[in-house]
Amino acid sequence: MIGYITLGTNDLPRAAAFYDALLGELGARRVMEFERFILWSAGMGTPGVAVSLPYDRKDATIGNGSMVALAVDSRAKVDAIYAKALELGGTDEGPAGERAPTFYAGYFRDLDGNKLNVFHIG
Repeated sequence: MIGYITLGTNDLPRAAAFYDALLGELGARRVMEFERFILWSAGMGTPGVAVSLPYDRKDATIGNGSMVALAVDSRAKVDAIYAKALELGGTDEGPAGERAPTFYAGYFRDLDGNKLNVFHIG
């Protein structure tokens, strides 16, 4: 159902470097790129993550209560992606761990303050 999500940034080259490294760990690569917008995906027909300079040319701001959740295939992958986000300069919003009996997740913010979660169910 979801085609892609877009996160705002005020520094596209910095955001691109962060997401190249982070989403590369999930097998995603840049599939679309314009002067103000970059989209990563793991393949055609799979959901994507994009970063964009706001089209109204005002500063990008984070959404209070907004979050992007990235599904992975193991708890070890949650740990690895969460650690990679922090290594790349992201900030902790809740360390990787079990939140419920079958829900394992780690929460972080990217370099622009957008909140993300990486999770595994099972």
